[in-house]
Amino acid sequence: MDQITVVVLGDPAELALKKLDELGPAVRLSIAKTADGLAEALPEARILYSCIGNRQEIAKIVERAPKLEWIQSRSAGLDSFLTPELIESPIPLTNGSGVFSQSLGEFVIAGALYFAKDLPRMLRSKAEHRWDVFDVFELSTQTMGIVGHGDIGRAAARRAKAMGMRVLALRRDISPRPGDEDVDRLYATEQLHEMLPECDYVVATAPLTPATKHMLSTAEFAKMKPSAVVMNVGRGPVIDEAALAEALRTGVIRGAALDVFEVEPLGSESPLWDMENVLISAHTADHTQTWLHDSVAFFMEQFGRFVKGEPLKNVVDKRAGY
Repeated sequence: MDQITVVVLGDPAELALKKLDELGPAVRLSIAKTADGLAEALPEARILYSCIGNRQEIAKIVERAPKLEWIQSRSAGLDSFLTPELIESPIPLTNGSGVFSQSLGEFVIAGALYFAKDLPRMLRSKAEHRWDVFDVFELSTQTMGIVGHGDIGRAAARRAKAMGMRVLALRRDISPRPGDEDVDRLYATEQLHEMLPECDYVVATAPLTPATKHMLSTAEFAKMKPSAVVMNVGRGPVIDEAALAEALRTGVIRGAALDVFEVEPLGSESPLWDMENVLISAHTADHTQTWLHDSVAFFMEQFGRFVKGEPLKNVVDKRAGY
């Protein structure tokens, strides 16, 4: 094949990126943390693999790379990636959707079990050397509602259904698709308030767009059961964090299991840190031992499709934002 210039916006010291040397002698590879660091390769660059979702740097690359034919984002979320110029450009954009979903689905089940079995109470009793007998819930008697039934939502639904749970899911397009076999009932986006009162666990897995920012806020928490637990493994700002803290403080809902936040790292002044009814993960639910290598492997699979002229996976609707 003709020589293909691939530019990578990432850390050249990252060990996982060494795998890219296997793309072959026909590939000219350039890796840098900034557009300026990639400057020499940009005039001939045909592919951008972005491991750093920096909107400003990506805009510079797109502006300086007139031959760019395809952009792959390591992450699934694109809210820190898309620029108006990129949205309007004809360059196809693909993302990392599906690469990290399985671990996130496991975190959702861990969060459900954390509250169903009241693990905080068990840990307190153990620390106090106290024999404490109390009732627990069976997940098989409970309902999980998934807000944003994409790849992460499907991973959560599959595991919840395996635990015998009733599964509800909300998404923009409710036409049939793979994964619906794990859902007992589908809801359209405008039916959110209809779904929420049914749920023991409300799992936010929606992408962040102008339409989904603060999709779960005061009015939504008021629709939930007082025993409901809110989880977020999607994008932080989908949940109104201040409203969530207030709902937790006042007992409007029972608890929360959070892997993502409106601002990261979560500030030390956040009231969420000191709430006994909140499980906090520092955006580590998808940080498996192989997550960086898995993302590179997916890019290499995509590269193989590109050179063969085959359809790419995970092509993003740039206007929709996912």
